[in-house]
Amino acid sequence: MREVLTTNNPVDLSYAEAVLTNAGVKSVVFDTHMSVLDGSMVILPRRLMVADADEARARALLKDALNP
Repeated sequence: MREVLTTNNPVDLSYAEAVLTNAGVKSVVFDTHMSVLDGSMVILPRRLMVADADEARARALLKDALNP
C-alpha cells in the first residue's frame, strides 16, 4: 500500500476518500485510532492509503481535487 495523503483535517480526508471512491479507487485510512492516544487533539495525522497499482491515478485525482 502507498500513502497518497497525510492530514490532520477530517474534512479534507473525507473529501479525498469520496473523490477516490467515486473514481473507483479503493482506499484505507490508517492511524484513525491514534487520536485517542493524543487525547483527540488532532496532533497525529491520518494517512490515506491506496494499492501500489493505484498510486499514480490516486495522486492525480487528489491533486486536481484538493488544489483548485
